[in-house]
Amino acid sequence: MDREAPHQHKGTKHAVLAGFLGWTLDAFDFFVVVFLIGALSHQFGVGKKEIVLTLAITLFTRPIGAVIFGLLADRYGRRTPLMINVIYFSVIDLFCGFAPNFTVFLILRALFGIGMGGEWGVGASLAMEAAPKRWRGILSGVLQCGYSVGYLLAALAARYVLPVWGWRPMFWIGALPALLAFYIQAKVPESEVWKENRAASMKQVVYVVAQNWRRFAYMVALMTFMMFLSHGTQDLYPDFLQDVHKLSAAASANIAVLYNLGAIVGAIIFGHFSQAAGRRRSMMASLGMCLLVIPFWAFGSTAFVVAAGAFFMQLGVQGAWGVIPVHLNELSVDSARGLMPGFAYQLGILLAAPTNSVQYLLRDRVGYQWALAGFELVTIFGLILLLWRGAEDHSRSFHRAPQVTES
Repeated sequence: MDREAPHQHKGTKHAVLAGFLGWTLDAFDFFVVVFLIGALSHQFGVGKKEIVLTLAITLFTRPIGAVIFGLLADRYGRRTPLMINVIYFSVIDLFCGFAPNFTVFLILRALFGIGMGGEWGVGASLAMEAAPKRWRGILSGVLQCGYSVGYLLAALAARYVLPVWGWRPMFWIGALPALLAFYIQAKVPESEVWKENRAASMKQVVYVVAQNWRRFAYMVALMTFMMFLSHGTQDLYPDFLQDVHKLSAAASANIAVLYNLGAIVGAIIFGHFSQAAGRRRSMMASLGMCLLVIPFWAFGSTAFVVAAGAFFMQLGVQGAWGVIPVHLNELSVDSARGLMPGFAYQLGILLAAPTNSVQYLLRDRVGYQWALAGFELVTIFGLILLLWRGAEDHSRSFHRAPQVTES
């Protein structure tokens, strides 16, 4: 008998919405910097490479947050650590808007990375544990497209807030997510799956992950290449459009809005597709789309071609990403689901943190177009190989098997 009775999922919509909004607002706070590379370089009197370095520093510190908040989530539940996390990264982002110099800004972005690193793992485990098995695929896509929505909102802020109010209010807006904590407190129930599988101590959580180190190592390798895929196609692309195609900041922001709409569509479509076709097949299909559009995305000769290429590139990139929340949660051990997916995700970020800097160096040697295209060709073929040889636990139950007693 399926133990996932309807009443067990009464909090599904609130859990998914909380995870979605948390990831949306977190992504907004990260991608604001992408659109401010030139403005911050001018403000602080440093080169663009130094501002790009702050993106890498944020990525470097994310595993710290994954460990801290992941352990708290496995030991004490998903809700409270998620609320603390949201308040933390909101306050740090507010302070970024008051940064008086580059050194302070760099430190604040490192601290922000800790908050960003904690949100995804806790939010994803809460949402996936609340979701009925038959809806996991599409809800995974909905959850992950929060990242693209955050990027889209950052692009809109760059288009409409930056020209009128300047760069500092772009970060002050990032304090608004703190209000999400009140919604989580009022509406989001604690995970029933966590209650069933609660670890006795944080030490036990670490021990469980260590026991399953092969599975965890695979998850880290997968996430490293997934980070190469996303950050390698997104972070420098607005700057690429302005540098190579001589588009204005407003025009590049408009294209960013367009390709993030593609990303949202892709995450939902391929997340849903994964429920029938399997997690790995769905991801490989989306990567195939990425390969087909690289010539248009990187080498398009007109703004229209480049914009169309960017739309379909992100449809494929985030199509693969739309499967990640459910795939990692299904691969994880029940008693360590707060830590395992998020820590693997953020270790992947750590290993892939130099992506932007590497692409910037390649730009000086082979040109911006081949720097982006070549990097992603290697990434996509590496991902396909990992997925082809990898593991999958499609739609497995997260609940403990019922105890059978003799009568």
